[in-house]
Amino acid sequence: MTISIEQLRRYAVARSLFRPTTLGRAIDKLGFVQADPIRAPARAQDLMLRHRVTGYRAGDLERRYPRLTLEEDFFFNYGILPRAHSELMHPRTARRAWTAGRRRDADAVLEFIRDRGAVHPREVDARFAHGKAANWFGGSSNASTQLLDEMHYRGLLRVVRRDGGTRVYAVRESTGASPADDADIDARMDALVDILVNQYAPLLASGLSHLLSLLCRGVPQWHERRAATLARAKRRLAHARADSEDWYWPATENPASRRWCPDEAVRLLTPFDPIVHDRRRFEVFWGWSYRFEAYTPAPKRKLGYYALPLLWRDEVVGWGNLSVEDRALKSSFGYSGGIEPRDSAFREGLLAELERMRVFLGLEG
Repeated sequence: MTISIEQLRRYAVARSLFRPTTLGRAIDKLGFVQADPIRAPARAQDLMLRHRVTGYRAGDLERRYPRLTLEEDFFFNYGILPRAHSELMHPRTARRAWTAGRRRDADAVLEFIRDRGAVHPREVDARFAHGKAANWFGGSSNASTQLLDEMHYRGLLRVVRRDGGTRVYAVRESTGASPADDADIDARMDALVDILVNQYAPLLASGLSHLLSLLCRGVPQWHERRAATLARAKRRLAHARADSEDWYWPATENPASRRWCPDEAVRLLTPFDPIVHDRRRFEVFWGWSYRFEAYTPAPKRKLGYYALPLLWRDEVVGWGNLSVEDRALKSSFGYSGGIEPRDSAFREGLLAELERMRVFLGLEG
């Protein structure tokens, strides 16, 4: 199949920005929504969903989560996905086995939560006083919170809701059936790869391989099947070569079709949006380097603490930094070529996007 980078770019943008729908249907179409706690000016999951859910407001996912058939879980990253997708990964066996003492602590906490129904981490901390423990960032956090994280990852607990952004846990009574045999495991791995490809297509060969490596953090018990899973994916996915690189996408789609036509809107995207998630693909499509700099020391930042890629039609023309001060939206912008697009349609589109952002944040009026 003959394909161009321009066709692949239009396809990537148009298929990801599908017609806005209900929250449940949007998450079903995406397959997975990556979550991040930073609010600048809102959480990544909210910034992602506002483009794809009709009338979406910041916090709607957290408010409506308990009524939807969803799970917070670790996929290739942490986020929210349909329960059926979560069950494909369980029962999950962590790479590092618990010590006998850790197992006893987990059993005691599990019994406590089963008696209470649902608990906030501070209730567990108050009951067991596990103390402090080193965290991933070199600091310390409550040991009870870390134990709850481990129990959640292993499928012993599920998140039933959030209170002020903090997970509230209950016992996960069932994670689905264990795979019947090797063929069942292969089928599950293929289904998980299809979820990834559906969200991030078209994928460079390097991007497909990298995502599958990350996926193995969600299914560590099947890590040794990575190579075979990747080989099967490359055989069954549609693919073509463009600019000396191999690209992959769902076999039922044609990136060269005229149906893939991005609209005229200007959009501010989260750094985790499917359109910009793969930084290598980003450079191939738009010819400049985008970096997420929230954890970069301030003097070394080039784009800003939480720079939002600025999409116009099928071009990412720059980035914006947004904040809320005294219930007013503050914004500043930078452009990949150093100059703002001179087309009046861009300026009007940017003003419309800022107004949509105010409504989304509840700042209207």
